[in-house]
Amino acid sequence: MSILTVGPGSGGASMDMRSPYYQDLKSRIHQDLLNRLDLERLTRMRREDAEPEIRNLILGMIERESASTPLSLFEREALISDVLNELFGLGPLEILLRDPAVSDILVNRHNQVYIEREGKLEETDILFKDDAHLMQIIERIVSSVGRRIDESSPMVDARLADGSRVNAIIPPLALDGPAMSIRRFRTDRLGAQDLVERESWTQPMLDFLRAVIACRLNLIVSGGTGSGKTTLLNILSGFIGGTERVVTIEDAAELKLRQRHVVRLETRPANIEGKGAVRARELVVNALRMRPDRIIVGEVRSEEALDMLQAMNTGHDGSLTTVHANSQRDALYRLDTMVAMANLNIPERAVRQQIASAVNIIVQVSRMSDGSRRVTGVSEITGMEGEVITMQDIFVFERTGISPQGKVMGRFRATGIRPKCTDRIAASGITLPIDMFEHVKAVA
Repeated sequence: MSILTVGPGSGGASMDMRSPYYQDLKSRIHQDLLNRLDLERLTRMRREDAEPEIRNLILGMIERESASTPLSLFEREALISDVLNELFGLGPLEILLRDPAVSDILVNRHNQVYIEREGKLEETDILFKDDAHLMQIIERIVSSVGRRIDESSPMVDARLADGSRVNAIIPPLALDGPAMSIRRFRTDRLGAQDLVERESWTQPMLDFLRAVIACRLNLIVSGGTGSGKTTLLNILSGFIGGTERVVTIEDAAELKLRQRHVVRLETRPANIEGKGAVRARELVVNALRMRPDRIIVGEVRSEEALDMLQAMNTGHDGSLTTVHANSQRDALYRLDTMVAMANLNIPERAVRQQIASAVNIIVQVSRMSDGSRRVTGVSEITGMEGEVITMQDIFVFERTGISPQGKVMGRFRATGIRPKCTDRIAASGITLPIDMFEHVKAVA
């Protein structure tokens, strides 16, 4: 992908926008603007209001600065756009942030930026002038949400105005210079039927999980990083009735529930003095006092897993959460480990009994090697045998190979097992076809 390299202009020399000359020219114009403008007034103005006046200033500066190297009209416009982005936005990243197909922006160092598009990583021609330029953009992001980043606090999480999640890390922890990752979220929200059309799951899987949510079974979405857990959780939450009170708890607000009766809670990191942090566990405990019909935790990562399980076991049926794990069985191991982080010395068997009685369904979602996301398993927790939590697969995705075009081939298959929870689903007035648990669908 070539974004910044400009071809020959009309009446002017061609200029490589990655070149030191271009970067120095842009930097000089930007600095000159900062010296001339009333920054306090500028911060109170919208970009569209201030842009005409500033554009004229930049044009005059370009005339003076580029006398020795005339620029084409296209190159002038590119330079103006870059300077405006430096002044009002996130500099070189603005062009990527305007592309709805880009789901991740990965800045490894000032001169190496990758993106993820349609599940595939690709390197871009985007670059920052140097580490100081990259640090300036990082500081602009974190300061806008009241955070700081420096040698004493070299890691930070933040959020952009559009909801994108940002993580930045700087030296001495980042050995090659400042690094930053931006996780973006789709503006066109996927629906349940969209996943059927994309062959991410089948209609019987959708119908079963809709019934699971409607009859208030507790469900966990399991998957690796970037597998689509939050997207799936958003879709599943859409099956919750509009009359129910839902409380959501997240580290970074990503869920976008369609219901009106929703209370959104978000954790808070420590302030500059290292105080004031509010952890997910505290929010889960507080949510229990808010008369929720359902609690949705964006992701359980630590000791809050214990409070989530207790909530599921004490009348808050139909609660949902996600967990990082590579399989349904691994998700159970992870829950076991996270409960132990609470340091309450609960016997292992008691923890597992709590998990077995609290969790009804685990949905495994995976990112395939071709970048596609699929629900690779839907399993039901059935109880305990000795020290082991028992589980049965209801639906699975079986890989059969790779097509010549690199697409993962396989088939969605019902295992033929009738879930124990179908009695509870039927008692809720929902009728499921018996043959839905014998369905097979190939993915070419």
